[in-house]
Amino acid sequence: MTIQPQIADAGNLPAPFTSFVGRSRELADIHRRLGTTRLLTLTGMGGVGKTRLALEVAAVAAPGYPDGVWLVDLAPVRDPSLMANATAAALELPDSGARPIIDQLANYLAHRSPLIVLDNCEHLADACADLAHALLSASPGLTILATSRRALGILGEQVCAVPPLAPDDAVELLRDRATAVRPDFRITDDNRAQALRLCADLDGLPLAIELAASRLRTLSIDEAVHRLEDRFGLLTSGNRGARPHQRTLRALIDWSHELCAPAERLLWNRLSVFADDFGLAAAEAVCAGDGIDRREVVDLLDRLVCQSVVLPTESKGTPRYRLLETLREYGQERLAESGEEQRTRQRHHAFYLALAERVADGWYGPGQLESLALMRAEHANLRAALERGGDPQTTLALAAALRFHWCDGGFLGEGRRWLDRALAAAPAPTPARARALWIAAWVAALQHDHRASYRWLEEAGELGERLDDVEVRAHVQSLRGTLALFGGRLTEAVPLFEAAVATHMETGEEIGAVYALLQMGTAQSLLGDPRATQSCRQAIALAEAHGERLAHGHALWALGYDTWIRGDHDEAWALIRTALEKEQGFNDHARVALMLEEFAWITSARGDREEAGRLLGAACSLWRDTDTGIAAFGPHMVEQHARCENDVIRALGRGAYEKALAEGACRRGPDDAIAYALRTRSEPTATPTAAPAPAPAPGALTSREQDVAALVAQGMSNRQIASALGRSQRTVDGHVENILAKLGCASRARIASWWTANQPPTP
Repeated sequence: MTIQPQIADAGNLPAPFTSFVGRSRELADIHRRLGTTRLLTLTGMGGVGKTRLALEVAAVAAPGYPDGVWLVDLAPVRDPSLMANATAAALELPDSGARPIIDQLANYLAHRSPLIVLDNCEHLADACADLAHALLSASPGLTILATSRRALGILGEQVCAVPPLAPDDAVELLRDRATAVRPDFRITDDNRAQALRLCADLDGLPLAIELAASRLRTLSIDEAVHRLEDRFGLLTSGNRGARPHQRTLRALIDWSHELCAPAERLLWNRLSVFADDFGLAAAEAVCAGDGIDRREVVDLLDRLVCQSVVLPTESKGTPRYRLLETLREYGQERLAESGEEQRTRQRHHAFYLALAERVADGWYGPGQLESLALMRAEHANLRAALERGGDPQTTLALAAALRFHWCDGGFLGEGRRWLDRALAAAPAPTPARARALWIAAWVAALQHDHRASYRWLEEAGELGERLDDVEVRAHVQSLRGTLALFGGRLTEAVPLFEAAVATHMETGEEIGAVYALLQMGTAQSLLGDPRATQSCRQAIALAEAHGERLAHGHALWALGYDTWIRGDHDEAWALIRTALEKEQGFNDHARVALMLEEFAWITSARGDREEAGRLLGAACSLWRDTDTGIAAFGPHMVEQHARCENDVIRALGRGAYEKALAEGACRRGPDDAIAYALRTRSEPTATPTAAPAPAPAPGALTSREQDVAALVAQGMSNRQIASALGRSQRTVDGHVENILAKLGCASRARIASWWTANQPPTP
């Protein structure tokens, strides 16, 4: 059946940092024309205000687009083949399949009706035309608003040339921006004529007016007019009528650059290496030295902001900065002329390599969501660092260090492309290549391309043996187990996972053992192996000990799966709820869909068939958006899905089942689906069950285990407990596992509840 989603407000339009001035006629005209065409392109020279006008139109039009308004900034994209990737990232669609990303986009948009703003198309005009044609053909409800210095030239396109500002609007913009840097500035009857003359000299170009307004901090309007006239006179040999708009803007940018202090000019030039916006730490690392003290950077940035050269922005509440594309291009020219370009690009590459390695090394612990948000904000700069890498080995190291950005951030397809390219460019049998090989195999496995994954694993295994790299060997064994599990070869998978766990624990890489343990537990559950519960609980204990979130959630899912197979539906239901809570914010369609599937199976087994149908619908929506399905995770999953679906249909009838399925499918993305699954239902309707067995008394635990349980109840981690008791963390891990097993519970929260309930009352 076809499921049509009912989407809430959505979009990614940035909040403006400055007011929108004038252009009421253009705004109304473009808004009207959007209702009569599916592709409208705003054309005009750089600096005329195309982007600002498009964003204002989009904000005004947003209520008319139920699937949101989305900005795709193409200025940082230099490779035409990455345009679809940039569009998918802007729409928060993970690039998770092995199919081309353009096909994934088309499938995603086929049942949606958004407005997409394709900004800065001119350097990729032909590729933009191809992308727009493909997406408009696939999605009858899609509208595209493009900005470009020239039309895209495809059938059905309407073109709107953006003119310079009208005189009154230009003066109002001058007043607004000058007041921001000089609060006492006023346009009066005495200076209005000169203000009009200044704006006319600047040809009504918004960027030129904003740059000139920043100079009114120290100059009067008369002084600004006379200085500009002198510059234009030199530029055009006195023939003002021959001066084109582009030359006007270039002259003003030249003047702005010259009026900057030497260190300000130097910083402007060096900032041009950033492909998109950047943070203060990046600016300090990349731009300091050779004339700029690191401590000066923040003050110099502030001065460039005051001069309208650098724009303040933010990402997830974190302050960032950016250069307008016209000013970035100018800075790149000056940087190339200075002879510093190569050295600055090397510092840029070194900074992002260090950042990626720091995130990878600290991944298993608190802060995973923040790390993913940082990597997403830096995506264009990371891409630029990969493109410009001089040494193949360091580029390979960067591609490998970004593994969590690729795999958990939703960039699998692009990550595979960079890894393939980097591996081809660096064939030497180095430790960096060995690591990159198993990461490439991991990426391919997540794309369900088993053939490619096995190919990379074979070389990784051979190289790991040759280099005696125990960590590589452990990951190779674990990934081979994953492929066997996904292929339904359960008896082959278990010993591979056992070997991987042993090797990971031998090297002290405990968190690496978590994924092997939880997958081993899943295979053991399906085989009826009683060791499955202990495998899953050990994975949970290790994840908790490291303050880990993603692996912890996955381990809870695995234990919930085992608990469901063993027939304890209530405990399984609670475990999957907790696992879903931990998945919030990560935007992982496939993992959440898998959890929702199991939640549906458990809910059906508890007797609420209608809710099970709704949960299957929510999972179906996520599978559809990523163009995949539960079959990718093994034939056993397909059988259990079919069994649940048949049970629901028998209980409700086909019509009621499809109604429940459609209701659940009205979700927008993983977080919306999780919120729906967890909505206000503390305990769903269930068939009566026998009374639960009484909880063990404290005497069931040894004296040391009681000490550990008491500290768990205080909220301590295993590492903190080890420190408090003077024991190794591994010893404490073992105690926690034993406590979980003896109490028959799955989480530290249950230990805390049990301990509190079993304390004697206070006199």
